[in-house]
Amino acid sequence: ALILALSSYAYYAMKQAKYLYTGPVTISVTGEGEVMAVPDIGQFSFSVTASGTDAKQAQESSGKQINSILVFLKDKGVEEKDIKTENYNMYPRYKYETKPCLVNSYCPPGEQVADGFEVTQSISVKVRNLDNSGDLIAGVGDLGATNISNLQFTIDDTDALKAEARSKAIADAKAKKEALSKDLGVKFGKMTGFYENEGMPVPYYGGYGMGGEMDAMSVKSIESPSLPTGENTIKSQVTITYQVR
Repeated sequence: ALILALSSYAYYAMKQAKYLYTGPVTISVTGEGEVMAVPDIGQFSFSVTASGTDAKQAQESSGKQINSILVFLKDKGVEEKDIKTENYNMYPRYKYETKPCLVNSYCPPGEQVADGFEVTQSISVKVRNLDNSGDLIAGVGDLGATNISNLQFTIDDTDALKAEARSKAIADAKAKKEALSKDLGVKFGKMTGFYENEGMPVPYYGGYGMGGEMDAMSVKSIESPSLPTGENTIKSQVTITYQVR
């Protein structure tokens, strides 16, 4: 009886397994598209550091230097909306003072004493006229800016370029589908899924390397540097799922 029961159970389990999955068979294909475009805007950042015997003097010194740079940028055609303060920090400075040794050769430990305040302000600049990039960088350096960095060239409006890259990716996926149909000897039915892994445009870092910094002396030593913009790459990747008939 036990053997009969086990045999019946095994037969029932095998019968159920046959119908465990009754859904349609699907195949997914991935396509990639890429578009190259010349950048139309540039961006860089710089810092100004000033110090004073007290907080007010440090702020006034920083403000005077920043204002002279802002006047220069605006005279060069940079709009106010394209100039943005990224960071503003003010903190006290200290110096270490030693004390004279006593007659018994004992030297008391030194101590930290207040030594005024320091203000650092970082500003980013968007450059819409790329021909002015070199003049702007050299100019802010001449006016005392430091840590001139993050120079990059990008594309302001990438929607049309992303759509073009997506169309190329879809065409690539369809071509792969047709090749698979021949290689596998199957026919594809309706589309059952679509996913896009949208690629961001890759900015071109020009002139001084990716994210590199230039100190004020290095900028002053050059006259309106040449800054090639190169080309940016916009990529798209799509995955399309089809039923197999």
